[in-house]
Amino acid sequence: MKNNVLAEKSLKFAVRIYRLAKHLDGKKEFIISKQLLRSGTSIGANISGQFAESDSDFIHKFAIAQKNALKLCIG
Repeated sequence: MKNNVLAEKSLKFAVRIYRLAKHLDGKKEFIISKQLLRSGTSIGANISGQFAESDSDFIHKFAIAQKNALKLCIG
């Protein structure tokens, strides 16, 4: 099977996001923790092209992933 660098990186990122969200939960930062978890883990879900129904659907899902990544960067 061919290595998918993007999938590997998004999985590692999601794991780091999960750990950060868990840490924030411990500090009673529930709202930001939940939003961080939703945005951070949706990136990998949206870049997974295997579930796209067409090329345009794949591009749309990738754009959503990009938007969520940007949200995490700029808040």
